[in-house]
Amino acid sequence: MEDKIIKQISLFAENKPGRLAHIANSFREAGINIRAFTIAEAGDFGIIRMVVDKPDAAHNVLHDSGFTVSETSVLGIEMEDVPGGLGMIADVLGEQEINIDYAYAFVTKTEKALLILRVNDVEAAIKVLMGADVKLIDMADIQEI
Repeated sequence: MEDKIIKQISLFAENKPGRLAHIANSFREAGINIRAFTIAEAGDFGIIRMVVDKPDAAHNVLHDSGFTVSETSVLGIEMEDVPGGLGMIADVLGEQEINIDYAYAFVTKTEKALLILRVNDVEAAIKVLMGADVKLIDMADIQEI
């Protein structure tokens, strides 16, 4: 079950011009590829959450650049890019009282959608989703995107 958990990097960054460019350039120099990310604005700061192909290296690069960085366990779900795809996932989890704390998604070149989920009970969510024949992706899949 551990192999179905994806490491997400989260950081607090000042909400000012050039901050994201600094992060992206640091990753470029380190050979780290961002696969998915989201930014939530919180006044003078933003919370950046991202899935990268080399999470341990990303953590080190950001920490060494002075950012407050954390790692969070999230799930990656491959789903059909059709109306109702997200609803089905939400139904499966909701029926088992598993809460979705936040989510972000993107479409891949394979015409599938990938959904990144933070849930309140990762292990229970894995069991429920696998029992519903939902395809979970892993870090190896992230590296191949």
